[in-house]
Amino acid sequence: MAAPEVNLHPLSNYRFKDKEPHHAKHRTIQDRLDAMKLKYHRDRIMRTSVEAVMLVEEHRHPHLLFLRFQDGSARLPGGRLRPGENEKACLKRKLCSQLGVSPTVDWQIGDCMGVWWRPNFEREIYPYCPPHITKPKEQKKIFVVQLPERQCFHVPRNITLAAVPLFDIHDNSAKYGRIIATVPVLLSRFKINKVGNPPLFATMPLGIAIKYLIKWLEIPKAEVFFEFGLWSIHIVSLPP
Repeated sequence: MAAPEVNLHPLSNYRFKDKEPHHAKHRTIQDRLDAMKLKYHRDRIMRTSVEAVMLVEEHRHPHLLFLRFQDGSARLPGGRLRPGENEKACLKRKLCSQLGVSPTVDWQIGDCMGVWWRPNFEREIYPYCPPHITKPKEQKKIFVVQLPERQCFHVPRNITLAAVPLFDIHDNSAKYGRIIATVPVLLSRFKINKVGNPPLFATMPLGIAIKYLIKWLEIPKAEVFFEFGLWSIHIVSLPP
């Protein structure tokens, strides 16, 4: 069976602008859990939410996009389903709202990568529902989302849309939380295609790139200088 695929476009393809600050309904995670508890006791319905894994390429390595808040917490874009709402329709709505993107953008939402369960109104969340829990309080599904080739994101100025390499995220729940820290493992079954990579010398410091360029042009004798804040090439002789 062929592995599912996801295409990575360079981070430089995307623009990031800010917009008015976002004023959250709940100031802390505990406030949100308390509100979830009140809503559950009122409606007797488990909370269902969806989140997106979106990747870009930088320095020839996959980077994950996620939201970082002023309190230091990190979260994948997404949110809670409305009553009767389809999971993918909800995720598209949340992505457009949180990232300031037009509703006409055709988000390519792929496979469900994993499901997480919150047994009680507490911070603990697990990639399985404990056997003694018959009425979990939240189900959270994680979907991989293929980004458009180019896009401009508008994010509230009090929230950061961060791009962090997978090697920094892997197994780093202390910094990023359980869900984000497992994303590299969940991605291991995917075939990742890097699309539109810049030339090798474009990702290097300028001085090193110039030296590679000299070698590529087969200039036999040339020297590279950095003087007065400028790079210069002294060509002693040219190839015949």
